[in-house]
Formats: sequence, C-alpha cells, structure tokens
Amino acid sequence: MTGKAPQRSCLGCRVTRDKKELLRFVLAPDGTLVPDIMAKLPGRGAYTCLNHSCLRNAVQKKQFSRAFSGDVLCNGADRLISQVVTLLEERIGSYLAMANKAGMVVSGSDMVMELLKERKAGVVFLATDISPEIGAKVMALIKRYEVPHVAILAKERIGALLGKGLRSVAAIKQSGFIDTVTREIAKYRNFFEGGTDAR
Repeated sequence: MTGKAPQRSCLGCRVTRDKKELLRFVLAPDGTLVPDIMAKLPGRGAYTCLNHSCLRNAVQKKQFSRAFSGDVLCNGADRLISQVVTLLEERIGSYLAMANKAGMVVSGSDMVMELLKERKAGVVFLATDISPEIGAKVMALIKRYEVPHVAILAKERIGALLGKGLRSVAAIKQSGFIDTVTREIAKYRNFFEGGTDAR
C-alpha cells in the first residue's frame, strides 16, 4: 500500500500541503536563504506556498529564522521574490531549450502561425518585447485554437535558448514536453496569483 505523501506547513499562511506543492528553501553555508526550486538541495528545508504573498508574509514575520532556529540572510522579501521569479523563468526556458535540441521547436512568427493553423503547436512562447502587430496576429491564432502560451522572456533570451538570433515567438510542437512545460507555467502563474504577463 502506498503511504501518504509527505506534508509540510507553509511558513506564510500555516496551511499544510503535500511537500511537492510547496516552495522549498534551504540555508547556504553562510546563512543565506536559498530557494530550492527543484527540491533537491541538501540540508534542512523550510516551506511556503508557491505564491508571493505567502513568501512575503514569511519574510516579514521572520518565520524563516524561527524555522531554522537562527539568523537568516535574505535581503528582504522583494529581493527573494525576484530571485524565485528568475529561477522559475529559467526553469521554463530550460524546457524550451531541451525541446529545441530534440527537434521539437519552431521559431519565427510565420512558422509558428503556420504550426498553429495546422493544430500542431503545444505551447507558444511570446517575447515580452514582441511588436504589437505581430503579437496581435499570433494571439488571434492562439485564442482560436486554445493553445497554452507564456510571455516571460525577451527576444534576445528566446533566441539564445534556441542558438539563434532575436526571436519574437517560438513554439514547442505537440510532444511529450507539453505536460511538463504547462505545469511549470501554471506554477509561475500561481506564484503571482494572476499578476503576471503569462496567460
């Protein structure tokens, strides 16, 4: 019989959830609080819900110091939240790069729009600095075919992940990558409780 999944309480709201649903933090050797996005870093962990308000509450109420029974360095809630956001964005971007290496990515507005029309697009990445005209055209197709999409990376970053120049839009084809990528995007959205450009 399978045992119950390990649970922990959020330091911000005190709600108990499965560990896998929470955001884990550990202490670096110098006492700095480190977000453990992959939940694989060594050491004792402390947890918050995967949203910025719980993380902010935990910092403001000094709950991490209590959890680790000592002084904790985190440079304030805003800095820590920004760090988590960066790590979440990098994780999503890493899947785009992996899918590209597997030959499952197309980029450029024309190619992505064609993929959308063929109903073969699994997830679309829109650059945060995409031109309004191109963005509107791609979004119209995204909405028509109800394809998951996200806007968290600039043109330069998307291009770099693909080993190319600037890219306004890229898409991962329908494949085994899609479920994982959409879960990571959902985590990113949840962290902002709707206050993000990801849709």
